[in-house]
Amino acid sequence: MVSGKHKSRSMRRVFRRTPGGKTVMAFKKRKPSKAKCAGCGKVLPGVPRERPHKMQNMPKTAKRPQRPYGGVLCSSCTRKKIIEKARK
Repeated sequence: MVSGKHKSRSMRRVFRRTPGGKTVMAFKKRKPSKAKCAGCGKVLPGVPRERPHKMQNMPKTAKRPQRPYGGVLCSSCTRKKIIEKARK
């Protein structure tokens, strides 16, 4: 019987093939939700959807786009923000 912590759907069920040839069910934590723009709420492209321990080992350049407000605002909101700042 499965232990109590594996009965909820907060854990993802993944089928794995063992070296002995048996297929067993492994339980993995689910990925976090996609990063969204702080301005308009659009899903941010170029920002990976990974668990913290995986993000920790990733290089900084792979975590978010290399531009001002990268990983916080989408390109269109960034453009608006920069134009707005220049006009002040």
